[in-house]
Amino acid sequence: MHRLPLLEEHPLPLQVFLAGVVPFAFGLLTGYLLGVSEGAYTILSLLAVIGGIGAGFDHQGPGEGAKRGLLGGTLFSVGILIAHEIHGAEAKADIPHPAILIVPIFVILGVLFGALGGWLRDRATAKAAA
Repeated sequence: MHRLPLLEEHPLPLQVFLAGVVPFAFGLLTGYLLGVSEGAYTILSLLAVIGGIGAGFDHQGPGEGAKRGLLGGTLFSVGILIAHEIHGAEAKADIPHPAILIVPIFVILGVLFGALGGWLRDRATAKAAA
């Protein structure tokens, strides 16, 4: 079985891109679409869940996955707020009031989904070794 590399095994520029640029850029796109379409915002938010679990899978164990989720959830949610504010359109989906509450909500979710991804990797690694 071919093992997927851990994030730390990639070159530093790729690590920065995957752990920093991708969640922030995805947050920017999601934040822009918040002012365009409730459906699009919801779909991208759900895709972010898959991304958070996948990002956690780049790490060995739930603790390391949770750290990645902390970073990803922070960058994603800040991207949403920045793009939505710049776009200036009224939110088409329900968001908390004040909107800054998106940050702790998505950070907590990012930590949980990242931890789940790390746990899944541990489980897959143990299964492959057995």
